[in-house]
Amino acid sequence: MVLLRRVIGDALRARRQGQHRTLREVSSAANVSLGYLSEIERGQKEPSSELLAAICDALGARLSELLREVSDTVALAEQMPGVLVPVADDPAPVAPAAVRKATNRGVRQVTSDGGVAVQVRQDSPLKATLRSTRVRPAERDVVCAA
Repeated sequence: MVLLRRVIGDALRARRQGQHRTLREVSSAANVSLGYLSEIERGQKEPSSELLAAICDALGARLSELLREVSDTVALAEQMPGVLVPVADDPAPVAPAAVRKATNRGVRQVTSDGGVAVQVRQDSPLKATLRSTRVRPAERDVVCAA
């Protein structure tokens, strides 16, 4: 099962690291403790809407942009059998160009035309780890072709 707080944390961390900023810088700007921001980024704590808005403001991002990215990631995960819901005997097929399965450790990668790549690692029947990244147009063709 994909936890929303993990997807939110990954999106926040990716934005912060993309700006080459430290946890300390963002925590000061958002007026949130360093430890709590770290727990949010690791998906251990789920931020309130007010706190999420403050963190987005500190990152110079719109809350709607972050939530759209999170929504896109979850939507892609929903297309993968067994990630958000248990796999049925005859799961609905997923478009072959959209899914790449790796042979090691249950890692699967899904991409969309929207420029988001999602890597899913099935840790256990009830736990999956989702990593989403923005894909540049040149990289998108490579990921989709794989």
